[in-house]
Amino acid sequence: MGQEALWTKHFASLFICNFFLFANYYFLLVTMPIYAIHDLHVEESLSGLVSAVFLAAAIIVRFAANQFVERYGKRLMLRWSLLLFITSSVLYLFSHSLLSLLAIRFLHGLGFGIATMVGGALVADIVPSTRQGEGMGYFVLSSNLAMVAGPFFGLFSLERLGAFWMLIIALVCTVASFLSALSIRSAAPQVKQSSSKLRIQLSLKQMIEPSVLPLAFIGALFALTYAPVLSFVSVYAKSLHLGESSNLFFVIYAAVLLVSRPFTGRWFDAHGPKALIVFCTSSFAVGLFLLSIAKTAGIFLLSAALIGMGWGNLFPVLQTMAIQSGPLSRSSSSLGTFLSFFDVGISAGSFLTGVLMASIGFRPLYAGDALFLLAVFALYFAMIEKRRKHEHRHTQQQQRA
Repeated sequence: MGQEALWTKHFASLFICNFFLFANYYFLLVTMPIYAIHDLHVEESLSGLVSAVFLAAAIIVRFAANQFVERYGKRLMLRWSLLLFITSSVLYLFSHSLLSLLAIRFLHGLGFGIATMVGGALVADIVPSTRQGEGMGYFVLSSNLAMVAGPFFGLFSLERLGAFWMLIIALVCTVASFLSALSIRSAAPQVKQSSSKLRIQLSLKQMIEPSVLPLAFIGALFALTYAPVLSFVSVYAKSLHLGESSNLFFVIYAAVLLVSRPFTGRWFDAHGPKALIVFCTSSFAVGLFLLSIAKTAGIFLLSAALIGMGWGNLFPVLQTMAIQSGPLSRSSSSLGTFLSFFDVGISAGSFLTGVLMASIGFRPLYAGDALFLLAVFALYFAMIEKRRKHEHRHTQQQQRA
């Protein structure tokens, strides 16, 4: 018997939708601080607020959004969030001050927070249950590809075409994402509650999925280890004077993902996460160590390949585990809880990296990061795998009884 189809029309639409969603995110992530400084004449010390406000909005909204998802369904909430994306992208064209820009970035972040949690949860509804790991792996690959394309085209458009056309291209990405979302359908029934039965309650029980908290905490610690790569590897490359090779880091990262993702996704579905997490963490740790000693382009790009193999495949594994950890009816809440903790880890990691970089330098920073990653790895096994093993044993005992 052959496998159930993964690349259906609806999954392909979700893949494209997520690609353009993250293309817009990364496009503006690298250009907004430059735009604020040079076009809106914002002080450099305040330029970091344009990213901080965006992420803060995304983190906040995820804690409350699940109740609206339960009322209106995932597909409709995805479309509404993308309409917020389009509205924000249009408003950027009329922003002429830091205050108005921050207000728009906050609105934009609300849309991003909802779209990312609902989009990831829809994967569980669209792909076959026997191919969840593979499906989530490909879904996350769309954002990985956007991580390469977004910054490249963002900086190119800002430098060559100017701020106006840079914002227009960002708007086109949001429209493309919304149009792709219109054709997404799910084989699974959309869980909704009638408005007469559902009251919006801003309680911790409604805002957070408790069963995901241990994994979300571990995910935040893993995010701390990835933040120095995401935020400062380009600055580090320039300090090494590697020339054009410095621009290839995330290209190599994405190329390794394209090759490895089909195999790692099937590995997860066939054997579970344990061995895959060991492999991915080992690859990530070796990549960080090589990054800390890199003096040539060859070692630098080899570290990119190993980090791409490691972190690039580790993140979708954790994301799939987060969805599977909670009830199916609260899959968006489970993923929202995990992603919010993850974004806190990325934000805190970026801040700490800036402090440590100034005091100890890049090489000790990345070497220490590799050691911290191994400590997180040990904590994962102590907290998560031990719990999974206990639950598996308990399930077997119930089946025998």
